[in-house]
Amino acid sequence: MNENLAAEILDKLKNGELHEYRITKEDFMIFRKVLVAREDFKHYRGIAKHKGEVVYQYMQEARS
Repeated sequence: MNENLAAEILDKLKNGELHEYRITKEDFMIFRKVLVAREDFKHYRGIAKHKGEVVYQYMQEARS
């Protein structure tokens, strides 16, 4: 994964093209770097799974 792919995935989550996206342990740091740089990063929810994987979803309301 690279930063461009991460940004594309985040845009697809926001636009509703994807309901959720699973990130592997190996790709997590790149994905997170792009995510926290976004103005709307509080709209994304990460759900931790086994073996270091995280499932991300976009929420219409920002988390607090």
